[in-house]
Parts: sequence; C-alpha cells; structure tokens
Amino acid sequence: MRQADIAIIGAGPGGYVAALRGAQLGAKVLCIEKDRLGGVCLNWGCIPTKALLRCAEVWREVERASRFGVRVGEASFDWGAAQSHKERVVAQMTGGVEKLLVRAGVEVLRGEARFLRANALEVRLPDGRETVSAETVIIATGSRPLQVPIPGLEDPGILDSTSALALEALPQSLCIIGSGAIGTEFASLFATLGVRVTLIEMMPRLVPQMDASIGEGLAWSLSNQGVEVRTSTRVTRVERIAGGYLVYVEGPSGEARLEAEKVLSAIGRAPNVENLGLEAIGLRPTRQGIRVDDAMRTAVPGVYAIGDVAAEGPMLAHVAMHQGAVAVEHALGLGSQMDYRAVPSCIYSLPEAASVGLTEEQARSAGYEVRVGVFALANNGKAAAMGETDGFVKVVAEAKYGAILGVHIVGPHASDLIMEGALAVGLEATWKELERTMHPHPALSEAVAEAVLAAQGRALHVPKQN
Repeated sequence: MRQADIAIIGAGPGGYVAALRGAQLGAKVLCIEKDRLGGVCLNWGCIPTKALLRCAEVWREVERASRFGVRVGEASFDWGAAQSHKERVVAQMTGGVEKLLVRAGVEVLRGEARFLRANALEVRLPDGRETVSAETVIIATGSRPLQVPIPGLEDPGILDSTSALALEALPQSLCIIGSGAIGTEFASLFATLGVRVTLIEMMPRLVPQMDASIGEGLAWSLSNQGVEVRTSTRVTRVERIAGGYLVYVEGPSGEARLEAEKVLSAIGRAPNVENLGLEAIGLRPTRQGIRVDDAMRTAVPGVYAIGDVAAEGPMLAHVAMHQGAVAVEHALGLGSQMDYRAVPSCIYSLPEAASVGLTEEQARSAGYEVRVGVFALANNGKAAAMGETDGFVKVVAEAKYGAILGVHIVGPHASDLIMEGALAVGLEATWKELERTMHPHPALSEAVAEAVLAAQGRALHVPKQN
C-alpha cells in the first residue's frame, strides 16, 4: 500500500497544479494519471488548438504581406508541417509538466483509480494493482466531448475536438455543429486555411453564453472569412453519403440539407464521473458533474472535486488551476475559497474574443442601472498600424458609482487585454479609477480606457455626432 497526505486522480491543469501546490506546502502528494500528463488541455485541447491557430495566423499574414510592403512570391501551406509544430509544442509543454512534478517531489502513478473508501483507492496499473491511502483525495478527471442524441452523429467518422486536431489532410468542406469556443475556434482555423466552413448554432446568436455584442462581432468577422453562419438552426440528423455527409437542419427558412466532406460535433463536454467507484463512497453526480462547495469539498469528508468534473464553475483550464490550489489549501488548513466573479473567458479565433464579469443583459436582469461604453478598434492607432481594426471593447458599468461590472472584447490580443477587465471586476474598480490609470500610446489597451470614457458619454477619440 502506498500512503500520501493528498492523492489526486488526474494530472490535467487542475490536477497537476493541485499537486504542485500541495508539495509546495509540504504535503506528501501522489498523482494518478491513466493517460498523458497535462490532460486534455495540453495534449488534445487548449495547447494544440492554439498551436494550429498560430499556424493559420502566420498563413494569413503571408497572404496579405504585400499590404505591409513585403513581397513573398508564391507561398503554400503545409498542413503536415503545421501538425509537426503542434506536436513539438505539446511535447514541450507536457515534458515541462513532468519535470515540474518530479522536481517538486510529487509521486506520479500511471494507472486508473477507483474508490474503495473515502480515503483509499485501488489503482489498476499496466502490470497489476496497487492500493493508495490518503487523508485527502482530489478528483480531477476532467471531461470528454458530449454525446447528443442526433441520429447519425454517432457515426465513427464524425469529428470531435480531438480527432479534428489529428486530421491527416485538410478537408474541402466542414460543417461544425455548435458555436461555443471550440466550434468558433475551429471555424476560424479551417476557414483561414481555405476550407469551406458552415457553422451551425441552435441559439439566435454565436457563443450564446457571452455578451450579445461578442456573438454579433464574431458572426460578422467569420462571415467575412467566408464562413457560412447559420443561427437559430437545429440539426435533426446526419447521413453519410459518398464523399462525405448530409446534414439535415431546421432553421428560420425551414428545412434544408447541407453537404460537407467532414462534420465536427462541438456541442459541449460531459464530466468524466464513470468508473471511479463514486457509489462506494456515496457520491451521486449530476449531469453537470460532482457537486462541491466554494472550497471544492464534495459531500464526503476528505474528498474534493475540481475542474471539469466539478459541477460548479465554468469548464476552463484556468478555473481548474485555481480550484486545484483552493482545494489543496483548504485541505491543509488554509481556509481558501473560490470566487467566480472575475473569471475571464477567451476564444482564440481570428480575431480573438474575451469576456469577464456580467454581460449587459445579465447586469440589467440583476437590477443594475447600466451604462455601456463601446470603442471600435478602427479608431485605435495601434490597431490601424497592425492592420487589425476588426473589433471593439465594450464596458458595462453601474451608473450611480461607475463600478465596472463587465468587459467584453473582440479583436487582436483580446485574451491579453481582458486582464485589465478581470482586475477591474475583481477589485471592484470604478470607471474613474480606470480613467485615471495612464495607458501607453500607441497601444491596444487605449481602447479599454476609451470604452470607459464612452460609458460616461465622453470618449475622446470618437467623432462627435451631429
């Protein structure tokens, strides 16, 4: 029997960060992983997707290089070389995680864990079984692509986010079902590389969980990239045909059939709660995952759940990391708790989109008197110099005291710019405090300052309306 202070099931972003934080605090930590260190995010999700998106971004720059006085001659895109770049990045990141765990003194056990009791696990190894005893167990088993009951979507040739990253060749056409972050990023990636893309969303706008302005902005941008965007459209069935698939849909114009070489299901993700022996300790997960409190404790003393497998909090890698640190700190007596008020959400499409805090609709529904400021990047000097003027910054503020309630961005480096919004929301900053914060010139961040001024009706770099 192996013994530890903390045993962690899963070494994705939440699990390995929890392990590192536990070791940092002096605990004896054992991490159990049945597949690759880094989990979905590093191996088949966040990191490889961004690596390929960077390849697409460079290709886009080459295509329009003449605008900047650069003559490149005849150019071509090599999908195989892009895949090699992706694999190098993944290897670097996962190798880095392994080195971090080893240097921190975390013991890594390669196998599949199952609860015997709240403080005991049976681990099935490649060459046998082992029992692990720990005062604290943290479940960090992540999630997988959601299976939905659409006839034909169970066909083995239907892509999910993992298999889409491993395509041996670019398809001529691609139909993507679902316009969350995954669907939108893949639409942008493949459209930039010349694939004919159709993006289908059942709700009235893209990325329906984000501010309406972001959905509208991304729809406009993707349409300009050649993506056929179909909102308020429901897929009723998928049928394999010679050379591809027929996708049957119902939308505002009635029923239709769309033909595509490949179909990607990007409807959502489901928590990995199966085969953990949760019934042995009395845990009954919901469709959303394992219920936890703000310290990530489950209903069973000594057992915590973090990341995508936890029912609380959005399914984001950075949320899982914070949850992992909170769970370990709480288990070791530090009393840490989660605060979800300022969680940034990012979409790494071209251009990017990012959001933090309340949407305009949420703020109004919560009873706030709202002031909104929007500043278009077309009026920003750095964006103009970059040739990246598609997008905007939108600030949602409370009218009486000017408290920043939410910030929403579409444009280049939105995932970086959103941090000013995250700090503002998290620290309960007001528009006066942001206004008095000096922003560098020329810089994209000036758009945040101008949006704050616009919320007060006095943006400086917007032509006065007659």
